[in-house]
Amino acid sequence: MGNPISNKRHLIQFLIQLTIPAILCGCGTLSEPTVTTQSIREAEAAKLSQVKAPAVPATNNTVESPIVSSVSNRESRELNVIGATVPAATEPAEVSADDNRFADIPENSVWARIRAGLKMPKMDADLTGPHERWFVENAEFREAMFERSKLYLYYIVEEVEKRGLPMEIALLPAIESAYKPYAYSRARASGLWQFIPSTGRLYGLKNNWWYDGRRDVIASTRAALDYLEKLRDDFDGDWQLALAAYNAGEGRVGRAIEQNRRKGLGTNYVSLRQLKQETRQYVPKLMAMVNIVTNPRAYGVALPEIPNEPYFASVDTTSQVDLGVVARLTGMEPTDLYHINPGYTRWATDPNGPHQVLVPVDKRDALVAGLSNLPQSERVQWQHHEVRHGDTLHSIARSYRMTVEAIKAANKLTSGVLRTGQSLLLPISANAVLPPAAAAPAKPIRTVAKSTNRPTLHRVRPGETLSSIARRYNVMVRQLADWNSLKPGEVLRMGQRLKIFGHESPSA
Repeated sequence: MGNPISNKRHLIQFLIQLTIPAILCGCGTLSEPTVTTQSIREAEAAKLSQVKAPAVPATNNTVESPIVSSVSNRESRELNVIGATVPAATEPAEVSADDNRFADIPENSVWARIRAGLKMPKMDADLTGPHERWFVENAEFREAMFERSKLYLYYIVEEVEKRGLPMEIALLPAIESAYKPYAYSRARASGLWQFIPSTGRLYGLKNNWWYDGRRDVIASTRAALDYLEKLRDDFDGDWQLALAAYNAGEGRVGRAIEQNRRKGLGTNYVSLRQLKQETRQYVPKLMAMVNIVTNPRAYGVALPEIPNEPYFASVDTTSQVDLGVVARLTGMEPTDLYHINPGYTRWATDPNGPHQVLVPVDKRDALVAGLSNLPQSERVQWQHHEVRHGDTLHSIARSYRMTVEAIKAANKLTSGVLRTGQSLLLPISANAVLPPAAAAPAKPIRTVAKSTNRPTLHRVRPGETLSSIARRYNVMVRQLADWNSLKPGEVLRMGQRLKIFGHESPSA
């Protein structure tokens, strides 16, 4: 027999050699903790439960003009986060059944109607997941968007359903404009459905000094659905390709398909790798929103209650009317009226039509009764101008910040010839920048013949405010604030640079 201590040491070493492989192979009694899918989901749910959803912000009631909003630089980045590198997708979070904030939507709601009409195929979670997480994590943006949708969503759902289209289409304005009817992009796209001027004209959207059909809720929805149906037919019923074409143009998508066909590659939406990143992520972003609306509880999202009934009704005023008069007859705040009539760019409707004004359903009878008892002369507030020697339509238009066409329409003039002493009626409501009481001849301005996508840079001088700069360039305070990611009442710094789009240039 050998040394007992030595024999014992050899025995221990032998046992260690047997045990280590067993542990590494997972066959022994010792092992690493197992990370399961369930544990990941629980961790994600715990993370979401620590984030309190902010209160839904109310509609801004401080707007000075009918053009109350546009897509700001910050929100443009929010709406286009798809261009950046995004982390891998995670599974939806599980939310406690006791959390009433995330209760299922009642059957009699717009959301239930949307979910019942979804027709497009699901997309791979690797494509939609990053956008789902972005919408979940950016609660303030999401809640404000849903709050705005309350005004328009029932109408859009109704029109989509009438045409038998996939209900995913009703959520497209969430991606295009975040349901902002005044949204305005650097590409000069405007409205809930973001029409550029040329496409808007092609689909019958009138656009002049008084009215922009791209922002009209009813007219733009009709045009958007017409365009989408045309794209669906162009691409043989493939809605993913049709939506890509809505974003990038049918020509660009068609060329990408042809390039892939020549190379023997796939011609479906996911296979078109040569499309711009924005277009490649456009459909996944929409489908991410669809997934959240389909199962908000799984994402810890609370959808606002939207009854399955119309919010607004249309009233034919038969002639031009001051929207301030409409607000008075219905007892509405002017700002609330402009939110559902964003197509009217001045304080009055277009004298040549359309003559439809939208009001909440419960205000319709009051407006009809009020207009029936209102003398024609009181429908619009007017200011008289007596033509002096040397006056021309152009000089008068500059003085009152109007257009020659507006003055000719208001006075039924067929030519530009004026007589000294002639009395002209100038609709005070036409000037959306100055309130009616202050509508005096203003500093002359020079109109740019053609606006461009490139903004003008204005350097703030001592004493200037957002209001004074907006008046100088004949734009709205809300527009100016949104273009520069500012609040309407924010104090400016001397020397600060502001971007101004699609404006009338001031004279020196």
